[in-house]
Amino acid sequence: MRATLTQVRVLLVHGAATTSTVWDGVRARLAARGVVDVVAPDRACSGSLGRELADLAPLAEGALVVGVSGGATLGLSLVAAGVPVAGAVLHEPAAGFLAPGLLAPMARAFDEGGVPAFAAALYGPSWHPGLAPRDPEAVGRDLAMFRGWDPQPLPPGHAPVLLTVGGESPEVRHASVGALATWLGVPARTVPGCRHALHLDHPDDLAALVVEVLHAPR
Repeated sequence: MRATLTQVRVLLVHGAATTSTVWDGVRARLAARGVVDVVAPDRACSGSLGRELADLAPLAEGALVVGVSGGATLGLSLVAAGVPVAGAVLHEPAAGFLAPGLLAPMARAFDEGGVPAFAAALYGPSWHPGLAPRDPEAVGRDLAMFRGWDPQPLPPGHAPVLLTVGGESPEVRHASVGALATWLGVPARTVPGCRHALHLDHPDDLAALVVEVLHAPR
């Protein structure tokens, strides 16, 4: 069976230090490709994984979940929790015990320079303060939640999950995505020419990947 662009909703999940506006470029490029059923909620950034998943689950049911960074981590958690998603495209999620030092540089940056330093360390120069949530405590809650996160096994018969890593990302990202893909038993792909902030730096590439997955046989 081959899905069409009108059969599957796309759920875009943002990570730490951002809101749904981080997806504006991707949404525009998806619309240009005929993908019109796209949802990009503003997360509560509650610091509670259970609440975040409860908020996202109704939107994720039957949807292709797309996430970058913390959004990718939440996407994995939705699949592991048994939410009946149609599939997931997840760029550079956390890896928990598989890469315990992965988020340490961002945590140091946050301690030393607050949200701007954290976001610069994580996303690079494409991030700007207009992308940050209004709640000044939101980033700290998110950071604590993602630092305490560990991957869980995916249930039998789960929907297709594709992990991606930027071709220009540091080796620690390649190692973490590779370890996570092997541990979960899912495929991983390198996206050439990009780093962590795929949605900001290369929205056209991410939109093209989403469309490719939407067209894949199911």
